[in-house]
Amino acid sequence: MPDKDRIFEELLLLSRRLGDASHDWAILGEGNTSAFVDEETFLVKASGSSLATLTREQVCVVRFKPILDAFDAKIELTDKQVSELLLSSVVGGDGRMPSVETLFHAYLLSLPDVSFIGHTHITSINSILCSAAGWQLMENAGRMFPDEIVVCGEAPCCIPYVDPGLPLAREIRTKVTAFIGKYGTYPKTIYMQNHGFIALGKSSKEVDAIHQMADKAARVLLGTMTFGGPKWFSQQVVNRIANRPDEHYRQKALGLGAERA
Repeated sequence: MPDKDRIFEELLLLSRRLGDASHDWAILGEGNTSAFVDEETFLVKASGSSLATLTREQVCVVRFKPILDAFDAKIELTDKQVSELLLSSVVGGDGRMPSVETLFHAYLLSLPDVSFIGHTHITSINSILCSAAGWQLMENAGRMFPDEIVVCGEAPCCIPYVDPGLPLAREIRTKVTAFIGKYGTYPKTIYMQNHGFIALGKSSKEVDAIHQMADKAARVLLGTMTFGGPKWFSQQVVNRIANRPDEHYRQKALGLGAERA
């Protein structure tokens, strides 16, 4: 049986870490977090609450089924219908509104071994995602240094701008499905044009680590533009680093590989 209290506490600690103003990853009501509880339910930040000061009362317990069923609905849902769907999916129905991005959280948490998700608007990353040349660069991005591969995976998954809500959730499902088909595993990092960043992890510690490394990678990428642009690793080098036994040992030592409880 999952330890729901422990999961709650881990989610709160992760949220406050991601919302810490010193990191410049999210301010005010920006961003959201979620955590897998069991096959039927998950936790997600309530709309309008702040990551930096998130409390247990500002977290919704949400059912997977009604959210995931909406992905394959034959008709498009209006904004009002989406709001009604979100409210009706909350266990207990206490009136708290989950973030509209609960839709993509539900899909991503349904992937095997994804236990925690953090979505933020990291300034260094958005500097790239919100510029024409930067987005073109991200769509063709590779990896630039070994630790980026060790922590953030073999490649990023990029999502062109889509209206938040069900359209965005469906586009994320499409792109992530293609990513899994190509790489055999889910992406640890998702970049959304003119929007922000998503980190997927087997643990809250991994989501935090991915944020730290993705922020550094974005700053490195911005720095390379002064000297002619990035020098991406070849796929052969990426594969070699991703599959080295010593790097797997380092991932384990960093706590980046715990399986879902």
